[in-house]
Formats: sequence, structure tokens, C-alpha cells
Amino acid sequence: MLVQPALAVSSPDLRTSRQPPARRRFRPGLHQPGRLVVAGFAVGVVVGTLLLALPIARSGPGGASLLAALFTATSALCVTGLAIVDTPTYWSGFGQVVILGLIQVGGFGIMALASLLGLLISRRLGLGSRLLAATETKAVGLGDVRTVLFGVARISLVVEAVTALVLAGRFALTYDETLPRSLWLGVFHAVSAFNNAGFALFSDSLTGFVDDPWISLPICAAVILGGLGFPVILELLRERRTRRWSVHTKLTLVMTAILLVGGTVFMTVAEWANPATLGALEPPGRLLAGFVQGVMPRTAGFNSVDPGAMNTGTLLGTDILMFIGGGSAGTAGGIKVGTFAVLLLAILAELRGDPDADLFDRRLSHATIRQALSVALLSVAAVVVPTLVIAITTTTLTLDQILYEVVSAFATVGLSTGITADLAPWHQLILVGLMFAGRLGPVTLASALVLREHRRLYRRPEGRPLIG
Repeated sequence: MLVQPALAVSSPDLRTSRQPPARRRFRPGLHQPGRLVVAGFAVGVVVGTLLLALPIARSGPGGASLLAALFTATSALCVTGLAIVDTPTYWSGFGQVVILGLIQVGGFGIMALASLLGLLISRRLGLGSRLLAATETKAVGLGDVRTVLFGVARISLVVEAVTALVLAGRFALTYDETLPRSLWLGVFHAVSAFNNAGFALFSDSLTGFVDDPWISLPICAAVILGGLGFPVILELLRERRTRRWSVHTKLTLVMTAILLVGGTVFMTVAEWANPATLGALEPPGRLLAGFVQGVMPRTAGFNSVDPGAMNTGTLLGTDILMFIGGGSAGTAGGIKVGTFAVLLLAILAELRGDPDADLFDRRLSHATIRQALSVALLSVAAVVVPTLVIAITTTTLTLDQILYEVVSAFATVGLSTGITADLAPWHQLILVGLMFAGRLGPVTLASALVLREHRRLYRRPEGRPLIG
């Protein structure tokens, strides 16, 4: 074992290190923030399930089954969008209001909690590191809780209100909906879009508006903004000079642009000649539908064409986009674009033989790379194991359908090839667990990894096992 050289006895650092550690006051909310987040969302799922199980929440006779209420409440609160019943016909007006409330609470809660965990992490660091973090992440930095909460609420309401007005106007003027109905449709889909939930009040989602840009594009804009995350949006509003943007903002914007363009091109080219999807549309409609399908895996479950009719290669490409997801501290799911970018840069640095991975004139710490690797590999395991379990215990579904459904649930996307309602009840319970874990897992895991960091006073001898 290699031990660091001993310091002189008169060294103040050594005297300080020999003093007994000060006792810390136990603060449950700060001592285990991950547990607090999980407990809060678990309570929300229970409350939502009880409300949706009421007879008044269902449009037909009797109340909803416990599984239908649980699945829908989890999907709404975790802003996923998967459903085992038809939302516009199965649920009454009261039930739809409950779903809308769960979506809003879930989306706001994730943005606020992720931002507050960022504050907690920055305050756990030393003063020098905190000042550096404040400079690099000006959107959150050393701000207070009230600023974060009011900022998230203000941004959410403004984006949702603008989107709702545009959609309501289109529904009223073009589709002859009454004004109250148009406003309800506008509000519901605006909230669902900004929170990346994907719930729709049409049985075929957005398929009926596949070539209508006044419906598709506002929803896509809300989805993209919600997926960027509160810190990025707030920094864009505060700072117009790009050279002063934080590394997080630059990384999120660059990766979002790359994935949006790449996803749109991939979807359009892969499905251009498929008569069951884009092939039946005129060229402008194909381009619009390709853009919508490139946006939605980022992670909102709206669809303007039938995913079940897509080619197998398209489904696999969509799996990749869904797994990556959107920005941190936002309503998108997946492992997040930051995690993906850090791993990609680490691989490129290793291929070049560079000991350091650099990003926008900054060196990525080894701790950041380890945390990204941990999140990614645990997420892979969370997808592979349920896929294997469902594939082994069913004979009616193909592997590409199962993988698509599992990734969609874990990445809280909500896209489906139409098999959700046909799964066995215990398979549906697996998806419930995946939606809950996928919504909270990456956020709480990443924060826990940072908060558990500690300095070791020694390093063991280096070992080099063979790789590859």
C-alpha cells in the first residue's frame, strides 16, 4: 500500500486532521435527499391511484380497476405517457383533470427537485469549489430555494400558457371545436407537451394532425423547451452572450441540436418509403412528420404516425434516442445528454491516448466520468433485465416490440407499438416499476454519487488487468 508522505509535525493541516471530527446535526432532508425525493413521488402515486380509482373518475359504470388506476397514476406523475386504457374514452372529465394535475405536479417536481439537488451538491463542496460551481452554473449556482421554485413555476406557466393559446385557437378556428372544448384541449396538450408526458385526448394521439404544423410544431416546441431543463432556460433568459454561458448550457444545447437534427434525418430517411407511415403523405407532410418523430423520443410520447407500423431498424434507432433522452433538471427522461456526451468524450480521449477528456476549454474530472459511467451502465441493466424477463415469459410478442416498450417506460417516453394493454398484468407492473425508477433513478443516483464523494488519505498500488 502506498501512503502519502507524512507532513511535518508543525504542519497546521496535520494538526487539523488529528482533531476529532465535529459532530454533524442530523437533517433528514439533507442527509438523504434521494430518499426524500423517492418518498415524495411514492406518496404522489398512492394519492393519484386512489383518486383515479374513484367511480367518478371513470366515464363508464363502476370505478377503474386498481391496476389501471396505478398504471395511469404512475405514468402521469412520472410524465411518461404509457397507458393500458384509452385516456379520452375511459376516463371522465374528473379523471382527465386528475391526470393533468399529476402531470403538472410530476413535471414541476422533477425540475424543482433536480435544481434543488444541484444547490445541495454545490453547498456540500468547499468554498473554492462552490465559487467555481457558481461561475460555471450561473443558472443555479448559490441561489436560494425560493428563487429556484419561483423560477421553475414562472417558466412552466409561461410556456404552457403560450402553447395552450396557440393550440386552442387552432382547434377552434380549423376543427370547429367549441371555445370551452378548444381551451381544454389546448391546456391539456400544452401541459402534457412541456412536461414531456405524451398524454393526449385523442385515441390516436396526434395522428389526425400529422400534416398540420399549427398543432405539431407548438407541441414540439414545448417538448424541446421542457427537455432542455430549468437551469438552461433560465441562463438563456439571463445571459445573451454565448461566450459567458456555462459548460452545462453549452453542452445541453449542442447535444440537443445534434440529436434533433440527427433524429429527424434518421426518421425521415428510414420511413420515407414506408406506405404505413410517411410514405402515404406528400413530401411536406413527410418532412413535418419526420421532424415530429425525431423530437418525440426526447422524451414525449406523442406520435403523429403509428410506431407499430415502423420498420424494425427505425424502432431500434428510436430505442437509442429514447435511452439518451434530454437535458438534466428538465422534464425529459433517459440517461440525459450530458451523461452521453461525457462518455463519448471519454472514449474519444482514450482513442487519442489523451489522459484528459476536454469540453469547451474545461477538463472533465475523473469523478464526473465515473459517475456518468455508473448511471449509464445501471440504466443498461435496468433495460436489459426486464426485456429478458418479458421475452422469456411471452410467446406472442417480438423482441423489438418488447425492447421498444421497456426503453420507453424506463426513459419515461410513452411511445408504444400498441402492446401495452395486451401485456400480462405482472408485465404491466414491471413497466410501472420501470417508469418510477426511470423517472427518479438517474436524478437521485447522480446526486447520491456526488454527495458520497470523500477524500482518501492513501492510494493502493496500481493494478492493470488486461482489457479487450
